[in-house]
Amino acid sequence: MTFKAAAIQMCSGVDPQRNAETVARLVREAAAQGAIYVQTPEMTGALQRDRAALRAILRDEANDIIARQAAELAAELRVHVHVGSTPIALADGKIANRGLLFGPDGGKICHYDKIHMFDVDLDNGESWRESAAYQPGSVAHVADLDLGKLGFTICYDVRFPELFRQQAVAGAEIMSVPAAFTRQTGEAHWEILLRARAIENGVFVIAAAQGGVHEDGRETFGHSMIIDPWGRVLASAGPTGEAVVLADIDVAAVHAVRAKIPNLKNARSFALDEVAATGKGGVAA
Repeated sequence: MTFKAAAIQMCSGVDPQRNAETVARLVREAAAQGAIYVQTPEMTGALQRDRAALRAILRDEANDIIARQAAELAAELRVHVHVGSTPIALADGKIANRGLLFGPDGGKICHYDKIHMFDVDLDNGESWRESAAYQPGSVAHVADLDLGKLGFTICYDVRFPELFRQQAVAGAEIMSVPAAFTRQTGEAHWEILLRARAIENGVFVIAAAQGGVHEDGRETFGHSMIIDPWGRVLASAGPTGEAVVLADIDVAAVHAVRAKIPNLKNARSFALDEVAATGKGGVAA
């Protein structure tokens, strides 16, 4: 089946209501151009570095403005709306970095909580500790849709190829990578990581991103893109500002690429042996 997919690029602020208005406008724009799967970026509902201020605006999933709106838009436009992620309040006081997929009837198909926490110290002085506020997920998902089999990741997950591989082995034909990549890491690694994940698993990759300088002071890399199973960039946005990135997805291309290079089938288990050196020029027997 061939269908048109859209990756929406945003520059989310601290007010969920304003962000929701942006989502509605851009999802409608994507649907008007023929998209029947529309993905938004990581942290669609709010990018807020101040943890106390973030908690003050959070709601549980049942009362979250972005989740409710996505369900309504999906039903109204008869499309799949995938909230790449949005912060959701959990009962224990922690926060879920949660992706939500709604079908054309407005019903929720599944959710995915980001597994890998962005706990890093960058060269420019940026320091992030997602695990201080967010509860990591523990379950990966592959949704069997009429469009194809869709796997879920969020942002930092892209640096963990085993997550992609397990979903590909389970049948995923399309991988979602919504993100809010920092400008520094994005300049170095964003495109190459996305293309690598597409190539090594023979999947389409749809990556909706945040792009620009945000109200809370952070700067994200943008360059939302859609990549085919051969690693070709089918469509891409610029570094900043809003965009609707569109491309045709033909899942038959996944099986054609996997037939040419059947690395998923050819993978072998192996043992790993740590060899200790005995001296210059020699190794232990």
